[in-house]
Amino acid sequence: MFTKTVLSLILSGLRRAPVPPMGTRAANWSGNMRLFYLSVLWFCLTAAIITPALAAPSIVVSVPDQTLALIDDGVVVARYPVSTSKFGLGDSSGSYATPLGAMKIESKIGGNAPLGAVFKNRSMTGEILRPNAPGRDPIVTRILWLRGLEKQNARAFARNIYIHGTPEERLIGRPASYGCIRMRSSDVARLFGSVSVGTKIDVENARLGSAIAHAKLESHSRTTRLAAN
Repeated sequence: MFTKTVLSLILSGLRRAPVPPMGTRAANWSGNMRLFYLSVLWFCLTAAIITPALAAPSIVVSVPDQTLALIDDGVVVARYPVSTSKFGLGDSSGSYATPLGAMKIESKIGGNAPLGAVFKNRSMTGEILRPNAPGRDPIVTRILWLRGLEKQNARAFARNIYIHGTPEERLIGRPASYGCIRMRSSDVARLFGSVSVGTKIDVENARLGSAIAHAKLESHSRTTRLAAN
């Protein structure tokens, strides 16, 4: 809204800028004023491109802290305990490891499912499990399917790497998954409602504070490259 208002004022100014009646000095003055208006116009257009990218919600996961942070407009608005892979970190096929680096949400599945709803092949089976149901470990409640954006996580989508709910909530807070990022059902439902397809996620092998700082730096670098192109 702010950018739209400023653009309107600048364009109006360009049409109505007062020009002294005659002479070389008047012409120079007019040229300088138009240059000023065009410079401000360029600034506002650049801001319109960059600001949405910086303000969009993003996700950072710290593997050492087993914590997921939701960041909105540069501020951590929520933190959730998670479980990454008990087989370590990586992206090799058949490794059951959690990939590191920048990814994005490619698909959101299960928006209307009740908490504890069981999924198989990303479809609800009709079964609903309570937390810590004995002997059960399916995917439940919500699925955020991730696509890798870097060479180190290029197989994430094909490997079916998700953020998803788990009935094994007693294990949340320590590595326990088969590659995905597990959350409590109530937490993943809240996260699901706060993000969109395309939301960026950075999984870092660093403490949460350092991971957030690194993710912000990488996001700024990506946005700068986008604006330059």
